[in-house]
Order: sequence, then C-alpha cells, then structure tokens
Amino acid sequence: MPKTKPFDLYAKEYDNWFVINKLAFRSELEAIKKALPSTGNIIEIGIGSGMFAGPLGIKEGIEPSKSMLKKAKAKGLHPLEGTAESLPYANKSKDAALMVTTICFLDDIYKSFHEIHRILKTGGHLVIGFVDKDSPVGKLYLQHKDKSIFYKNATFFGTDELKAILKNTRFEIVEVYQTIFGKIDEIKNIQEVEAGHGKGSFIVIKAQKV
Repeated sequence: MPKTKPFDLYAKEYDNWFVINKLAFRSELEAIKKALPSTGNIIEIGIGSGMFAGPLGIKEGIEPSKSMLKKAKAKGLHPLEGTAESLPYANKSKDAALMVTTICFLDDIYKSFHEIHRILKTGGHLVIGFVDKDSPVGKLYLQHKDKSIFYKNATFFGTDELKAILKNTRFEIVEVYQTIFGKIDEIKNIQEVEAGHGKGSFIVIKAQKV
C-alpha cells in the first residue's frame, strides 16, 4: 500500500487526533516555535491538512496526499502536490523548511535531505519535529505499528540516528528540543519545552545548511 493511501482514505481521522489530544498538539507547537525562524520564505514539507502550518504562519509547502491537499487549500494555504524526494522549487530559493512527523513516511530520507539542501539558501534551516523511536511514546507506536492505520508502513528514527543522517547530508545541528513527557492521554497541561533529548518523546531538531 502506498504510504499516502491512509491519508487519502482517513484524512478526517488523522486530523481528529489533534483535536482529541489538543494539549499534546499545543505542546508540540511550542517546541517547533522554539526552533522555527520567525521570518523568511518558509515551507512545510508534508504540509498535510495544514494543522501545523496554519498556527505557525506557513502558507506554502508540498503534500503527496490529494485529500490532505484539498483540506489545506480549504484553509487558505497554497500547497503543491509533490514529494520530499523531488521538490518543485528552485535551487537556493527557501530560507527554511519544516517537516513534522513526515520523516517516517519518506521513501528515501537521504534523497529527501539532499533535495532540501538544494532548495535552501546558504545558511538556511531545516526544522524537523518527530517522535523518537527510543522514547516511551515511540516504543508504544512501534509495539502497535502493525495495527495502526497510519504507521503500519512507517519507518521510525532515533534522535542520534537522525542527527547522523543530517550530518551526512551536509547539515549542521544547531539546536535540539524535547517535549511530551509521559503518556499522551495523561497530559493535563501544555508541557514545557526543554533543550536536548532523552526524556521527551517529541523531538525538534534545528539544522543549518553547510
């Protein structure tokens, strides 16, 4: 099954997760805000329905799922249909790129990062938000992966593993943040964002093109 098919078939169910788990979602947003540049030409790769792009003020990006594209456009966003492995942007045309829970659905992470490197301006940033496979939530996702609509065909990464891939694709790690401490369904407040990794399940890496 193509990795985009669940998002075409179950776009509403995917978005409902963020409504049901709104405190976890807002915690993730706060962690991303710490790393995301406040100005410049910024895109989201894997923009989905615009769940993150909207609150973060990002208007453009790419998305392979037609159902998600439709939902993003209905929110006034301007995404293009495409994949991270073949970005429809000119060389050195973007100041920053954001990816949130997108890396686990890539067909080729190395090709994707090389493409992002190509489209970023010199000194541009790649910001990645993801669930660390070695964290409590990551281990739970892996344990129930085969039963999940969305994660059945996903590939999860650990933070150190992802940092090594970024370095191998000519990115320098600038900052790392973490949030989501404990079980998602037990979160009672918007959680703090801490520097580093190893305790939180949701990690944000800010890397710079070198």
